[in-house]
Amino acid sequence: MTNIIYIVADDLGYADLGCYGGREAQFGMISPNIDRLAEEGMIFTDGYANSPVCSPTRFALMTMAYQYRLRGALEEPINSRSKGDPRLGLPPEIPTLPSQLKKAGYNTGLIGKWHLGYPPHFSPLKSGYDEFYGIMAGGVDYFSHISGKGDHDLYIDEEEHHEPGYLTDLLSDRAVQFVNRKADDAKNGKPFFLSLHYTAPHWPWETRDDEEISKNITNLFHLDGGNIHTYQRMIHHMDEGIGNIMAALEEQGLTEDTLIVFTSDNGGERFSDNWPLVGGKMDLTEGGIRVPWVVRWPKGIKPGQKTAQHCMTMDWSYTLMKIGGGEADPSYATDGVDLTPVLTGQVESFERPLFWRMNHRDQRAYRMGEWKYLKVDEHEYLFNVVNDARERANQAKNYPDKLAEMRQVWIDWNDTIPSIPEDASVSLGYGRADMPQR
Repeated sequence: MTNIIYIVADDLGYADLGCYGGREAQFGMISPNIDRLAEEGMIFTDGYANSPVCSPTRFALMTMAYQYRLRGALEEPINSRSKGDPRLGLPPEIPTLPSQLKKAGYNTGLIGKWHLGYPPHFSPLKSGYDEFYGIMAGGVDYFSHISGKGDHDLYIDEEEHHEPGYLTDLLSDRAVQFVNRKADDAKNGKPFFLSLHYTAPHWPWETRDDEEISKNITNLFHLDGGNIHTYQRMIHHMDEGIGNIMAALEEQGLTEDTLIVFTSDNGGERFSDNWPLVGGKMDLTEGGIRVPWVVRWPKGIKPGQKTAQHCMTMDWSYTLMKIGGGEADPSYATDGVDLTPVLTGQVESFERPLFWRMNHRDQRAYRMGEWKYLKVDEHEYLFNVVNDARERANQAKNYPDKLAEMRQVWIDWNDTIPSIPEDASVSLGYGRADMPQR
């Protein structure tokens, strides 16, 4: 049976990686190990996150369904003020990717960021993971492990855990330990599923050499700190850890039948490179939702491939469940589709409509084929994103029938999901007064 490692970066830009055309940093290659995964597997040029902000995407990742069905996912995002709220999290009764793989015989673990509600009502262990090492909140300081609320936030399972160290390295080291601990089981017919959800390269802007900077940060948004050089180092630290995991798989003889997926929870933030896309986190323009999808599976995927197949986070989770022999629970909705035929070369691509909705700025988006319908505030747009990925040439006046058709399809889809309640929050963290609009 296939081992699965699902790696999620935090706020990574579309072009931050070398394999997506990213520029080298002053110190050289930013992502040589992720680039190697791409060389030995497949990259998706038109893959998306379920949301342009973190916790909603994570709801979709876990449930294999549009996140809008769950109250907690209507927060944009869940913030630390929700701690203790029994409504704002992933309900334990909802079937998840790890719970369905666990039923199929997998050892399951989450290392890294949870961001789907706080104990005692919610936790990774209540939603299908055998073990957890990481943070419950949406972000913490890399050295003190203090959340935006001021609480210490590093856990083993559901118990608070104190351990010195740079968080990216702690997560990478734990992932290597997990692979080594589960290797014998994997060789004897009990595979593992590891979710590795880094906080990198999310703020605060700290490399492993910046502990002194950490001591002086009073606001995790770190609005007076960071630069592209620090940001690139943060990605590189994550990449080094991924390289160590790849080495552990090789040493254990598990590379051939271990499927590794790498992505980001949403588009990039203030120091990210999203070229050629416009926008970023919180936006339904391409820069906020189009993200890297890199997959390597030597047993099932030929090396050196690239595809323009449309997909989003929930599709990948559904695909991993199917590859692992799991089954969806018919009592609960799943909206994800199986990408295995594309991965294994059975088909080149298939039609995949994709929908988004945001409370922030009353945004809507619908991608179908080469066309994308977009609404931001009171303005509607129509783009051919194959020819114009930068979304600068609005075709709404040239193709009014296409605009009307796509608007109506989006409205019909929106009628199938719950409306946004008035008390749903939008947490931006900063605005135009802090820095010029991008």
